[in-house]
Amino acid sequence: MLLWAALLGSAAQADALLVRGAWPSASDTVTPLPEGGTIQYAAYENSYFGLKYPLASGWNQQVEGPPPSDSGYYVLAQIEPEDRSRRSQEGHALIAAQDMFFGATAANTPAELIEYTKQHLDPDFKIEHQPGPVRIAHRDFIRFDYRSPAAQIHWHVLATQIRCHTLEFVFTGRDSPRLSKIVADLDSLQVSDRATPVCIKDFATPENMIAREEPVLLQTRFNPIPVRIIIGADGRIEHTHFISAFPEQARSIGDALAQWRFKPHLVNGRPVRVETGVMFGRAPSTEARNGL
Repeated sequence: MLLWAALLGSAAQADALLVRGAWPSASDTVTPLPEGGTIQYAAYENSYFGLKYPLASGWNQQVEGPPPSDSGYYVLAQIEPEDRSRRSQEGHALIAAQDMFFGATAANTPAELIEYTKQHLDPDFKIEHQPGPVRIAHRDFIRFDYRSPAAQIHWHVLATQIRCHTLEFVFTGRDSPRLSKIVADLDSLQVSDRATPVCIKDFATPENMIAREEPVLLQTRFNPIPVRIIIGADGRIEHTHFISAFPEQARSIGDALAQWRFKPHLVNGRPVRVETGVMFGRAPSTEARNGL
């Protein structure tokens, strides 16, 4: 992530022209997006996930992360002590999210994603705490702790599910007792219980649709185009979020989606809003999705 900022800074200093490629965008500027979180008043807040995370005293975000990946992975915030001399002692915190509609693995839950991480851990790392359920801030989390004996760095990973995303808090540092206190402070996390659309994976299928228009992608591109949509109770798409798309791709797909109509999705006999994902373009390789 620091490399991302360094490249941008170097390009700006050299008066280089940065050409924007596949990038996140949306059909409106009002509906909250996963990447739309901010840090203010000593707390990280994200309206899409409905969460507020008070920061440890003297901690803040120093560098912003890259845009979302085409597998729906978000670096939401990177937090560390503002005083550089404290960083090696107190550590670092990363808040990230994995969209479970588009993940590069076969994981469908936080537990499965953490298990995948465990199974693909480098042999040089040592497990300190096997993945297991914990209760934090009145929510169910999966916790996994490991360390690098060579670097003398500890990782504490805590994952929960919000709106069909696995939300991860990753704490790293050399001082294990101090790091444990920062992890304990996660209990101050606040997550609202406001009504949100029902998340349904692979909802855009013929049995759920009345009308579907395919986009015309004129330019030859070979990138996956993950699109998250919110369908109103009337079956019309009311919001479109292009997680990673070139501008001309977003325009073409947006025009097609405007023609889509869905059968109302019923919960207890009443139509409700639905949030789902649709992959356009060239789908990513399925090699990584096999065998958790």
